[in-house]
Amino acid sequence: MSKTIAVIGLGLIGGSMALALKGFEDFEIVGVDVSEPTLRFAAEHGVGDRVTAEAGEVIPQADVTILCLHPRGITRFLEEYKNQFKPGSLVTDVCGIKTAIMEAAAVLPPEVDFIGCHPMAGTEFSGIEHAFGEMFQKSHLILTPRETSTQEHIALMERLADYIGCKDVVRTTPEEHDAILAYTSQMMHIIAVSVCDDPMLFTCKGFEGSSFRGCTRVAALDVGLWTQLFSMNSPALLTALDRLEENLHAYREAIASGDTRLLSEKLAFSAGRKRKMNLEGPDLLSLD
Repeated sequence: MSKTIAVIGLGLIGGSMALALKGFEDFEIVGVDVSEPTLRFAAEHGVGDRVTAEAGEVIPQADVTILCLHPRGITRFLEEYKNQFKPGSLVTDVCGIKTAIMEAAAVLPPEVDFIGCHPMAGTEFSGIEHAFGEMFQKSHLILTPRETSTQEHIALMERLADYIGCKDVVRTTPEEHDAILAYTSQMMHIIAVSVCDDPMLFTCKGFEGSSFRGCTRVAALDVGLWTQLFSMNSPALLTALDRLEENLHAYREAIASGDTRLLSEKLAFSAGRKRKMNLEGPDLLSLD
């Protein structure tokens, strides 16, 4: 193999990425982590082609570096290793926020390219023991290139997305990404944990159906990760939550009024919007 992809951080997403990328073109996939138990598990289960704890030895040789750390871990890693990345190489990430990450990448020298990346995939679990190579099948891969990002590297990311099984590649700005993800992802997690704060939670066993299980599935989240995601994207998330509160209040008012015609009209309006969202078409894209 003549080229190297370094996957930094072998948790759920990093481990899955290292598994999914094995055999990609002529790249050797090198997994990097500071945890000895994680490295041992990765080596025993074929996560990547090889693994190491020495990021400083891999980074200068890597043609592509994929940062699979928590958001603040990514910003610290970029600062620490900013002068060690291989000139002409590509650095990317898998973080669920983009504005803060793209700003942190400004420390890189001009000869090192950075393309923000966010695969829309995951589970409610964390850790390499839950990683699997099919993680990204049928998912969207979002890219936020810089103005200086090369077409060669953008094309490489598109081939990578196709290889790991992504449904498509969506290019956008960091700001638009964060505004949309505040609604499609972060707000959904807030709803899930809020439902689990209700006193009824432990009295509902035997009564919960698929709608309850689906709504609360992501509530068993990685606390450290989601604390960072919520706090580092707070302006966009607060805007989304303000809209949600308005919509909930409108439904509460309709129910409290006893006006079944008004309630029916509201339900029909909301249901119609959901059905339209699910329709296939060139102008309709769902970021699950």
